[in-house]
Amino acid sequence: MKFIRFLLFPFSIIYSIVTTVRNYFFDIGLFTSTSFKKPIIAVGNLSVGGTGKTPQIEYLIHLLKANYKIGVLSRGYGRKTNGFILVDNTKSIIEVGDEPLQFSKKFNDITVAVDENRVHGIEQLQTSEVVLLDDAFQHRKVKAGFYVLLTKYNELFSNDFVLPTGNLRERRIGVKRTNVVVVTKCPNTIDAFEKKAIQQLIGRYFNGPVFFSTIQYSDVLFSNNTEIKTSDLSKYEVLLITGIASPKPLETHLSALNCRFKHVKFSDHHQFTEKEIADLKEQFTALKSKNKIILTTEKDFVRLSNQLENLYYLPIQTKFLEDQEEFDSLITNYIKASL
Repeated sequence: MKFIRFLLFPFSIIYSIVTTVRNYFFDIGLFTSTSFKKPIIAVGNLSVGGTGKTPQIEYLIHLLKANYKIGVLSRGYGRKTNGFILVDNTKSIIEVGDEPLQFSKKFNDITVAVDENRVHGIEQLQTSEVVLLDDAFQHRKVKAGFYVLLTKYNELFSNDFVLPTGNLRERRIGVKRTNVVVVTKCPNTIDAFEKKAIQQLIGRYFNGPVFFSTIQYSDVLFSNNTEIKTSDLSKYEVLLITGIASPKPLETHLSALNCRFKHVKFSDHHQFTEKEIADLKEQFTALKSKNKIILTTEKDFVRLSNQLENLYYLPIQTKFLEDQEEFDSLITNYIKASL
């Protein structure tokens, strides 16, 4: 695979030129970016793949929802519809996508919407005092007031290349448009020396604040009507189903809990077919233990909860390893100055 990507390097040069010219046209005003009077916070990344945008959006929701009317706008990746749609519990994944539906189900006191035209979508969120844009760093037709750029600990943008040789959507210098960088999915054991080394790597392209976060797993598994403590997982045989970009951290976490699991992996945002559901039911039936469950991620639970029995999910959240108050202050001070 690495050799094939190396052979594709000439295409990376072409892709890099195209994205650089596009960004330059936005920078000089040849392409128009629309600004808004209300605070707009965009969360995104330079690379493809799972950098933790969903838990970061949820972190911001928790931070702000007590004081402001929050609107979350996504394009609704994988949906089969077009245009602006307000998300509620009556909508399906096919209509709005999995992550917007997850936000809507989890937070009753915010507005969630999807629109591939972000400018139009923001215009429709008239009652929202603050708008959070999900995966919008490259969507330059909107000029957000504050950008949060995520980069994964073991796949830093500063060490990567542009597609298709690497995983970057644009050149590394694109990071200059952000206000902060958050290094996500860090191990809890990361020390000050390693943080300093990462800050120096990122500092080649970005002079602003760099924060470090990790994924914190819940102590409880949830289903539609029951709960299981993760400390009791060793008593169960588990069929693990994931349709996310990076399931390895979850595998590691379950292993640390002495969980016996069989892992069935699917691609990110996978839409399960009837045949696949039937096959998963057969695999679950084939587990020999009397105490057995199906475990999945919160995002996949939104897709599967009405199709599989004995299904549980393990919630996650973003946890800053240090300087959380500084990060929170940067966000809240921006909002206060914008209102």
